[in-house]
Amino acid sequence: MSKWQLTEGALATIMRGGTVEDPVMQILGSKRIAGAGSSERYRLLVSDGCHLNSFAMLATQLNDKLTSGELSDYSVVRMNRLITSMVNNGGRGEKRVMIILDLTILAKGTEVGAKIGNPVAFPEGGSSAAATPAPPKPAITSPAQSRPQANGTMGSAPTQPMRPPVRNNTAQLSSPADGHIFPIASLSPYQNKWVIKARVVNKTPVKTWSNARGEGKLFSMELVDESGEIRATAFKEQCDKFYDLIEVDRVYFISRCQLKPANKKFTSVNNDYEMTFTGETTVVPCHEDVTDIPHITFNFIPLNKLADTDLSAIVDVIGVLKATGGVEVFTARTTNREMKKREITIVDQSNTAMALTLWGEQAEEFSETPGTVLAVKGVKQSDFGGGRSASVLMSSTLQVNPDIPEAHRLRGWYDSVGHSQEHVNISAKQMGAAGSGGLTSWATLLEIRDKQMGSGEKPDYCQTKATITTIRSENCMYMSCAGENCNKKVIDMNNGMYRCEKCNRDYPGFKYRFLMSVCIGDWSGQQWVTCFQDTAEALLDMKAEQFGEIFSDKAQVQSIVNNATFKSFIFKLRVKFETFNDETRLKVVVMNLRPVDVREYCMKMISEIKTANGMS
Repeated sequence: MSKWQLTEGALATIMRGGTVEDPVMQILGSKRIAGAGSSERYRLLVSDGCHLNSFAMLATQLNDKLTSGELSDYSVVRMNRLITSMVNNGGRGEKRVMIILDLTILAKGTEVGAKIGNPVAFPEGGSSAAATPAPPKPAITSPAQSRPQANGTMGSAPTQPMRPPVRNNTAQLSSPADGHIFPIASLSPYQNKWVIKARVVNKTPVKTWSNARGEGKLFSMELVDESGEIRATAFKEQCDKFYDLIEVDRVYFISRCQLKPANKKFTSVNNDYEMTFTGETTVVPCHEDVTDIPHITFNFIPLNKLADTDLSAIVDVIGVLKATGGVEVFTARTTNREMKKREITIVDQSNTAMALTLWGEQAEEFSETPGTVLAVKGVKQSDFGGGRSASVLMSSTLQVNPDIPEAHRLRGWYDSVGHSQEHVNISAKQMGAAGSGGLTSWATLLEIRDKQMGSGEKPDYCQTKATITTIRSENCMYMSCAGENCNKKVIDMNNGMYRCEKCNRDYPGFKYRFLMSVCIGDWSGQQWVTCFQDTAEALLDMKAEQFGEIFSDKAQVQSIVNNATFKSFIFKLRVKFETFNDETRLKVVVMNLRPVDVREYCMKMISEIKTANGMS
């Protein structure tokens, strides 16, 4: 007789709609579900010592227990939390599937080493075979007296239509269709009568498009429940109907959406399918207790493991903010629109650093300080420059200091040892000391000239620590076009209007823009560089409009310039030889600048000294 006591009869009760408190069962096998793609779903063969059941699925958040070998064949487990769902059985009616949400391993498979008891297969139809001996009755509640299941029934009692109340301000939302509440993990395109109860954890802004086939709009959102997550998208009329009515972090009953295979190139949501809203889709706010519905789920990839993932894969990452770069402004080649980005560096317990790019308003408004934990769901990877970096997408979710175990462990590591360690930066082939906050190699001003940087077909990029020695305040700004995405210099028509030749129109106003020449120097020499709008504003610590208003006051202008002179920064430079009027000269543009972190810079110098002396 085995020393591990299983809860005999538990499977029969559960598979007939009843409830068993914390049943103890044995895992006899596992199989990766065909077609699961990168999301990896696993089907289990479980036993209660009396019956076997292969209609059991492991929730995706428990996959690591299986893939790591911790949960192996013959393991004895206590199922702390599970739900059941009725799904289509390939045209043979419906079958009940058990989804395991949380479990505790009581004994590893290597310790048990064999099957416990003589279990027989539980019949698909749901009734015990006549030849099966009646098992001892476990201490469990009967189906008729059990607590509500995830499918909305009270044991085997007749189901009642679930109709949550609808507030007056959501009159456009219909009530959910009659039927069971289905776990997200059980949804498939082969079902059409289902209702999910899920929380909206992310909602993208409305995106418009226009092409040869027409134009339209869409928004996407991510939904989670206890069993998993799924992405949903609403187009055109459905976008207009639901966008303002759906709020992030609220729970809704959703039904009658179209299900199709998920495109893993655009989402890291851990589901093989995604939902599309249709004209029949219903969405109803849930006013019940929703504390059991999780807020967001992550599937973090350690930074040192990113190189092992497919470059096209959308992944989740977590790290401590190590350094923050400035906002860079550039013109997109394809759209000719002005874009803004900011590069930050994050590190994790693997002593790995990686560059993460923020875009648009998020880049401008980012103000977190080093030491902050950042968790990002759904970043796009890149190998530009020879390393591995990532970008935050419009559909990404960025959380600051999230209240999750991974963030607490990361903060403990960083506060104790991580902040003083050197890190391997995977975002570039050449990095001075890791954690210095950039994607490019370090170079002194002398090395820029000696290495003939910028002499190739494409510009070169480098970063350097230098001090401002001179700022040319004369002609350091100009009046630019007031039109959107146009920075062309305008002509004063002397009648209150300003003409832009590029836009071919007159405007009643203009915008001030910086075009500033600055001389920077380090121990090896000096170099004249150009600062455009954002970098000049960061250098002077003043917006262009404010500087333009006082530009005629020479004394005040000189005071501001003097205050910025002899300050040191870490400059990211774009270096390129350019030919104008048959004269070739080196043009150096400041892409961004940031104050010098003395501790970080000293770590870089120590690393270089060690390398030079063969100590690393």
